[in-house]
Amino acid sequence: MISDRRTEYDIPHTVACRALGVSEAWFHKWRRRPSEPTKREARRRQLEERITYFFRESGDTYGSPRVTLDLWAEGWQVSVNTVAEIMADPGLQGRRPPRRRRSLTRQGKRRAAPDLVHRRFDAVAPDVLRVGDMTAIETGEGKLYLATVLDLLASPARLRDGIAPRRRAGRSVAADGGRCPRW
Repeated sequence: MISDRRTEYDIPHTVACRALGVSEAWFHKWRRRPSEPTKREARRRQLEERITYFFRESGDTYGSPRVTLDLWAEGWQVSVNTVAEIMADPGLQGRRPPRRRRSLTRQGKRRAAPDLVHRRFDAVAPDVLRVGDMTAIETGEGKLYLATVLDLLASPARLRDGIAPRRRAGRSVAADGGRCPRW
């Protein structure tokens, strides 16, 4: 572009360099560059092709450490940081391993809760045997805790009939003192 302005509009290269924020030394270095890519540029291009190949072969899951191991197995001498830099340019990003979930009852750390039901889930009367569960749901605004409490005597039809009207949807289990709502 600087050379074009010089030939077409008679603008000196010093003025064009200053207007574009480029030093004159870099302009002259660019003008003297070879027309063919250097050995380093050619190696870098081959390395980019191999990195892309290994990344695609992995199903777009490998990150730079595993791609580097594949390159080393092929005989390339390259660092993990170089592979990471080359992968970042086109946006090749490996899949993160899933987070390990920590159990609430870790073995050896805390006693397990006593089994009050003795694995018999047959209720003989209403409000005698209940089960519950709680889970945390990640949202954009933080964690949302969802808790359920079920009376084991209730049949699926009774549960469906009780949920359909949504009469008490605004109340929580905690507000009811832990009692199951009766429909």
